Amino acid sequence: MKRNKIALISSILCSVFFIIGCATTSKISNTTNSSINKDEVLAVLRTTNNYFMNKWPDTGKPIYTNRWRPSNIWTRGVYYEGLMALYKIDKDKRYYDYAVDWGENHKWGLRNGTTTRNADDQACGQTYLDLYEIDPKPERIKDIKANIDYVIKSGKYDDWTWIDAIQMAMPVFAKLGVMYKDDTYFDYMYKMYAHSKNVEGGGLYNKADKLWWRDKDFVPPYKEPNGEDCYWSRGNGWVVAALVRVLDLIPETEKHRAEYLQDYKELMEGLLACQREDGFWNVSLHDPTNFGGRETSGTALFVYGMAWGINNGLLDAKTYRPSMERAWNAMFKEAIHPSGFLGYLQGTGKEPKDGQPVSFASVPDFEDYGLGCFLLAGSEVYKLLDKKL
Repeated sequence: MKRNKIALISSILCSVFFIIGCATTSKISNTTNSSINKDEVLAVLRTTNNYFMNKWPDTGKPIYTNRWRPSNIWTRGVYYEGLMALYKIDKDKRYYDYAVDWGENHKWGLRNGTTTRNADDQACGQTYLDLYEIDPKPERIKDIKANIDYVIKSGKYDDWTWIDAIQMAMPVFAKLGVMYKDDTYFDYMYKMYAHSKNVEGGGLYNKADKLWWRDKDFVPPYKEPNGEDCYWSRGNGWVVAALVRVLDLIPETEKHRAEYLQDYKELMEGLLACQREDGFWNVSLHDPTNFGGRETSGTALFVYGMAWGINNGLLDAKTYRPSMERAWNAMFKEAIHPSGFLGYLQGTGKEPKDGQPVSFASVPDFEDYGLGCFLLAGSEVYKLLDKKL
């Protein structure tokens, strides 16, 4: 009888320990599993992109804000970068056809021709070159290659006087270098990058804060209202995108790769330190009092950089994944209209005050580049969640 009581007590204790163990395991599992669902990520990318494609069925139609602009300018170029990223994870022929139609409507040309030095004119080349790789028709590469060759031949390398330009043009040089197996493109893009980083305005990169000033107008003694340096969110996002896209392209043996990688990692550290509690970043990274509030385009570019770094084993997932997931969930839950329109998107400009006020319902002067940033981010997040990719 005594033995039966001992056995019963032992059995009960085992059951209790088992239940506690299961509960603990379940709790651990819930904290380590991703809070992002890959099907929801793909669904929202399709929704936001369909909204835009339906709104702009004519890919050659000029864009009107305060004046008419051709639709192969940088804002639309960034959208197509995002569309091509989406196409890599979601092989919908509509995306490819839409991009090809855009190139054909502009005769695969640049806004100011093959002698332009403006990086904003060269941004379209990123998609032209992607499409050339899929179907190597010579007209797709002719003008963009002629333009970059013209820039190199000039010997002038101080064109990137604002950090947005690094994203618009640098990946074009990188891609041509890879396609033609020609280090000339790599060497020249480094000269241009190094000028922006170390020379322009005394150097636009601040190693102390691990962030970039937008252009020489914002290098100290310029200060924000709270006394901090002015680091514009989307401007730093453009540098993130440039470094990600270049590192994704250039070979491991490229002589300046280590510097690009170091700059990328430092920038990620600088950004991690100033994320808002709600997951977004402010337009002014070090001054939440200067037009503070949620902003989607910078946040999306930072998510893009973090997800890519985790995917490629370059960022510590334990450190960066919670920040990335918080940011993605913030955009997913707070910024997307049922129609697919993106809210909290700052319009074009160069500093926190531009394009204000930014709200859920505010409409920026251009809708395209913000969506491009969001598609880049979401496509990389999807890769992280899809083990096949």
